[in-house]
Amino acid sequence: MSVPRLVVAAPSSGSGKTTVATGLMAALASRGLAVSPHKVGPDYIDPGYHALATGRTGRNLDAFLCGPELIGPLFLHGARGCDIAVVEGVMGLYDGAAGEGELASTAQVAKLLRAPVVLVVDASSQSRSVAALVHGFVSFDPEVRIGGVILNKVGSDRHEALLREALDSVGVPVLGVLRRASRVETPSRHLGLVPVAERGPEAIEAVAAMASMVSEGCDLEALLALARGAGVLPGAAWDAGEALVSPAPPPLAGPAPAAAVPGPPPRPGRPRPRTPDGPRRVAVAGGAAFTFSYAEHAELLAAAGAEVVTFDPLRDEELPEGTAGLVIGGGFPEVYAGELSANEALRGAVSELALSGAPVAAECAGLLYLCRELDGLPMCGVLDASARMSERLTLGYRDAVAVSDSALAAAGTRMRGHEFHRTVVEPGAGAAPAWGVRAPERRVEGFVERGVHASYLHTHWASEPGVARRFVERCRTS
Repeated sequence: MSVPRLVVAAPSSGSGKTTVATGLMAALASRGLAVSPHKVGPDYIDPGYHALATGRTGRNLDAFLCGPELIGPLFLHGARGCDIAVVEGVMGLYDGAAGEGELASTAQVAKLLRAPVVLVVDASSQSRSVAALVHGFVSFDPEVRIGGVILNKVGSDRHEALLREALDSVGVPVLGVLRRASRVETPSRHLGLVPVAERGPEAIEAVAAMASMVSEGCDLEALLALARGAGVLPGAAWDAGEALVSPAPPPLAGPAPAAAVPGPPPRPGRPRPRTPDGPRRVAVAGGAAFTFSYAEHAELLAAAGAEVVTFDPLRDEELPEGTAGLVIGGGFPEVYAGELSANEALRGAVSELALSGAPVAAECAGLLYLCRELDGLPMCGVLDASARMSERLTLGYRDAVAVSDSALAAAGTRMRGHEFHRTVVEPGAGAAPAWGVRAPERRVEGFVERGVHASYLHTHWASEPGVARRFVERCRTS
């Protein structure tokens, strides 16, 4: 496919990538272009802003979670029918998975996509030194094509003139100059930006301000020309249905992260009446408290034969009628603990479903919601575990292997995941571990009990489509 595309990167975090990428997406969309939004790495929050800017689903491109071989196909899947694709990078251009070289870096993704890079430079505390900085990034890896620079947080006309003069010697065009502007700043808290779903009209105003700033300060025609020069990207687009029938990929090399650990016998559940064969309804948690999910998960569930419906644990007092399986992804239940706890009717419905043996897949925030309590407030009580906020941030990629058979994965299934939380779960009895994890230390993690698979690990099911197929099959047989 020939998809005009470019990657928005930066020398480091905090340079303004999200502002520029989101603003550029919105500015191009306002011209009537169909813009495909993408984000390098595991981050869930930025794609929400991208979706608001473009009216299309924001999608992640993570070479660690999915493997480099899926970056092109997943990109082409998201970019179907679009006029242009904008990819926001992660951290600094050459930063990736710790100790893994270029793996999962923006530079690697740009090379895999054969896409030009626009470097966003925070110029607030430099003038001539900007030339040395840009020269270093251009020359570090000749396979990365830096097609231009956008100067951010420029203080004055005189400052701009000094920066442009310095960059003349580097031979990289200046494609935009943005002045310091508080109107486009987005609020942050313990795990990064506040998600779009929590900000409402304020988020719409912020994205509009970003679009205005980029439209006024950047050469949109030059950026479009750069994107159109990217050429053809070989290969086929990823397809959920085809992924489910394709042979399973070979297991990751290396020894198992941890040995299987036998769990205690499961607590008795409640029998659930059998229903006729046919599509099974899988309820997926959404709303402001559960905003973290990859779009491909729902697509895989649907391709496996499920009817996917969304519910909001903050608002809905019942699960969708006919729910046969439950997926509760990541988010911020700690922020909404009081409201989640107050919704006793839904907590009871979730507990009833889980105790019946129905398949339940929970990641991070979903794990906390299934616990007995969170910061002293009652949660669903599906797991005999207590969760609390912590000052310590747990962050990083993980190699994992399933150490217990579950509704999500057979024991021995290898996947890669990502942890990002400031909470601690203190387990009681009654559940086997979900994963054996190799880094940063060998340990077991998560819970498997009855049909429940709950863990801190965020995983991308496109890397192992069989988990979606297995989950839907359990919805039919449990």
